[in-house]
Amino acid sequence: MRREKRESLGSRRKNGWGMDLYRNRSEGWIGGVCSGLADHWGVATWMVRLAAIALLIFTGSLAFWGYIAAWIALCPRPSRWEREEAEVEIEMEYDEDRHTYRKRTVFHYPDAPTDRLGKAQQRLNEALGRVESMERYVTSRRYDLNREFSKL
Repeated sequence: MRREKRESLGSRRKNGWGMDLYRNRSEGWIGGVCSGLADHWGVATWMVRLAAIALLIFTGSLAFWGYIAAWIALCPRPSRWEREEAEVEIEMEYDEDRHTYRKRTVFHYPDAPTDRLGKAQQRLNEALGRVESMERYVTSRRYDLNREFSKL
């Protein structure tokens, strides 16, 4: 029985714990733990590194041992060919801004409220411009002429 649990634990580790959670050795400084967590959460790597340093300063050796445990618990990110063989299913979600599907992340930061307000203002200005051009056309002589031609 113990052997089955170890195999399932090992396979879960190799599959990124079912959450696409791996160490990123290519962008990592020491072990790739911080860059792997940043990839998983969808945040900048420097933010995770800053949080790790802050934890190291405030908790001392606890953060160090947590980093070592994460280093052991997280498998290195497989290459593209290894990933195709494993066929790991990753949850995807639709990104409205890019009109494509992307990997679902824990932290998804939408545009800032000021940016969204600016986009809404731009859309309203464009709609107002279209309404004004329609009003100019409907009140013009050309509209009357086109209407008379359409009656023929």
